[in-house]
Amino acid sequence: MVTPIQSLRDMGQSVWYDDISRAMIKSGGLRELIDNGVTGLTSNPTIFHKAITESSDYDDELMSLAEADKSTREIFETMAIADIRDAADLLRPAFDATSGADGFASFEVSPLLAHDTEGTIHEARRLFSDIDRPNIMIKVPATPEGIPAIETLIGEGINVNVTLIFSLESHRSVVNAYISGLERLNERGGDLSSVSSVASFFVSRVDTAVDNRLDVLIAEGHDDLSPLLGKAAVANAHLAYCTFATEFGTPRFAALRSRGARAQRPLWASTSVKNPAYDDLLYVTSLMARDTVNTMPRTTIDTLMERGIDAQHAVDESGEAAERVQSGLSDAGIDMDDVTSGLLADGVKAFADSYDMLMRDIETASGKLAVGTGAD
Repeated sequence: MVTPIQSLRDMGQSVWYDDISRAMIKSGGLRELIDNGVTGLTSNPTIFHKAITESSDYDDELMSLAEADKSTREIFETMAIADIRDAADLLRPAFDATSGADGFASFEVSPLLAHDTEGTIHEARRLFSDIDRPNIMIKVPATPEGIPAIETLIGEGINVNVTLIFSLESHRSVVNAYISGLERLNERGGDLSSVSSVASFFVSRVDTAVDNRLDVLIAEGHDDLSPLLGKAAVANAHLAYCTFATEFGTPRFAALRSRGARAQRPLWASTSVKNPAYDDLLYVTSLMARDTVNTMPRTTIDTLMERGIDAQHAVDESGEAAERVQSGLSDAGIDMDDVTSGLLADGVKAFADSYDMLMRDIETASGKLAVGTGAD
């Protein structure tokens, strides 16, 4: 029997799992998701913070690494890389079956480097080498400093998951960096078919930010704006898909495609609904599209599996409906550039804060475990 996830895959959209934990890997939970059609995995500092600090699964390894005088960062990376490798190995059949087009596990460079181009490049190279799996994507944020890093890394044949994309302008810059990177790789005789990338376009956070502004205006008496509630994020994503279709349909990319290059697929991220008034699968049913990825948390995957889905391409590639939403927001005085720039800054800060908290918690846990061991 075809699962809802498999039906999306057959339509042309990959479903990835937006989470990782040692318990999920060891218990067979990730294997079960893969058997149901999941073909990739994404992680971030917040996810790893929860996995490591809210269970005892890492205690023995953490203690061993601390006793070996490893730094807090080294302890984290050793544990996280072990999980990412295990996930990548489980996903390897999907990678092989698609000749390297799918089946990736993603691991993020330190968010403390979000505004450091050279630091990001150095870190991404090191992580890609240390993890040592062909089906790994290194996550790089779509900050102004991250964009040139993306071009360099793609030019070196390193798979990149570009994260924290909120604006259409940023997405266009990301696409250009990817294509420019492929051109550099081609110039040095590299195998274009060996590199893949996704552009992670964040969804639900856009609705949260825009709806907050709309709620203020509606409370002031602008009831005519109510139809725009819950529309901004999907419109933004649909226009991003239009950019994807246009940019990867140009003669510039056609020349690279003829040499084996793949298009950089849009990846819909942050697809769990934040507003309980909206349907739980709003950012699934509205964003079904060929040649895309939707990375989902467990709750969204479970809802999808329970309810099923009529998998069919749902994006209006003319962009007309999405443009009307954007125009309505603009007429209401809502500046999408201001909204998305704020979301990028907030996203970078949130991941950096999670990373800092994770480092502190690992350091604290190392001390507590050492005390506990000494008391035996």
